[in-house]
Amino acid sequence: MSAPEIWGLVLAILHVVIGFTAAIVISLHRKPATAIAWILTIIFIPFLGAIVFFLIGFGRLPRRRREQQREVNRLMLERSGIETHRVTPESPAWLTSAAVLNQNLGALPMVGGNTAALIENYVESLDQMIIDIDAAESFVHVEFYILVRDHTTGAFFDALARATARGVRVRVLSDHVSGFMFPGRRDTLAALAEMGAEWRAMLPLRPHRGQWQRPDLRNHRKLVVIDGRVGYTGSQNLIDDTYLKPGNVKRGLHWIELMVRLEGPIVGELDAVFVTDWLGESGEMLPLTSAPVSARHHVATPVSAPSGVPATGLDAQVVPSGPSFENDNNLKLFVLLIQSARSRISITSPYFVPDESTLLAIVTAASRGVEVELFVSEVADQVLVYHAQRSYYAALLAAGVSIYLYRAPTVLHSKHFSIDDEVAVIGSSNMDIRSFSLNMEVSVLVRGREFVDRMRLVEDAYRAQSVKLDAEAWPRRPLPQRVGDALARLTSALQ
Repeated sequence: MSAPEIWGLVLAILHVVIGFTAAIVISLHRKPATAIAWILTIIFIPFLGAIVFFLIGFGRLPRRRREQQREVNRLMLERSGIETHRVTPESPAWLTSAAVLNQNLGALPMVGGNTAALIENYVESLDQMIIDIDAAESFVHVEFYILVRDHTTGAFFDALARATARGVRVRVLSDHVSGFMFPGRRDTLAALAEMGAEWRAMLPLRPHRGQWQRPDLRNHRKLVVIDGRVGYTGSQNLIDDTYLKPGNVKRGLHWIELMVRLEGPIVGELDAVFVTDWLGESGEMLPLTSAPVSARHHVATPVSAPSGVPATGLDAQVVPSGPSFENDNNLKLFVLLIQSARSRISITSPYFVPDESTLLAIVTAASRGVEVELFVSEVADQVLVYHAQRSYYAALLAAGVSIYLYRAPTVLHSKHFSIDDEVAVIGSSNMDIRSFSLNMEVSVLVRGREFVDRMRLVEDAYRAQSVKLDAEAWPRRPLPQRVGDALARLTSALQ
């Protein structure tokens, strides 16, 4: 045999060995569809497929971070002074099992006696945060996936500066990779340093410092906590509503969000998520709040719409999820809630790429007579995700799901859903495979008819601004569109 033939034979044998080994290793801890997608990638894209797998094929954070998460979970479960209960007697019977599931997975209990107000307006949510930051006496904790000082968010940073000048401890977390994807990174970090805020990058990729994990594992959480007294979470990042991208500005795109302002014991539970992330990035363990701090400077939420009226007396539970946990916490919660619905499910998710269990739960709910509706955007800012999610519409429509496309040029970025008349979830998590397995997310489960009534007003407003998909016309859309959507869907399995 010639030298080229020998090398060809060696490479062929090596490729077979890699493929066989991959089939064993990959299939051990993955869903069958995901394992098959990776194995086929490695087989049909020799060597390069294996390299890609070793870069992004591992869906959990390094062992140290997972051990930290388990230790903080233990401390949270051992806290004293926090009054917990499963659910109030008037709650749906199935909600008890959801609360137990969430506490077992995320170590945070369901707590009662909370107040929550929805904030639909982009600038108003920033204005309200500024009011509460200006009343801070002890600490302000800020955590956003995207954090940029710009013409819209400048006043928020100014409020942080006023807080540090009063002696308030300001701690800030933002995602490391996303910081390089948007303008103003240096100015943003310089402003935080100048005011004396403590800043840490989340999930940094710095191999020279020993900081490395799968590159596309990201911390996607959004939250603000003031003095353990007031908390915010939802879908909104700290950036202008165009996301400062020239293409967005040219197309006239702007984002619509939904945030929730919280008071009561739930704020301490939300802060526990920040405490965990701060420990992971700084090595410093902050005190775990076990009861809300007295609010001498309580400020009511401004009301610009009926949905902004605070709902009181709520049961609520914070649900953290992501690759620092051993389970897909939010996936298990979402599927359980969908399966438990008896009359109505309303889902808002800008990136809707469900795994098999979620899709089956939704289709089954619609097939058994539950009224199911899905709100997504008419326009896209992420092309692959946009086309992948379109590939699911036909099955949903055939089952009787109503799909509403929020009219351009608005990008509907809110992330929430409601079940029947008194259960809702709001937070940072999309209903997609990335949010279920690869992103660190935070959601809040809320039980209270008054709160769900507010959520219904938001959903009604979305419906009024949307185009409803035609269940008969959609399957007949042009063949190139159907092929493109199907091909994009294949990429979603590589997780």
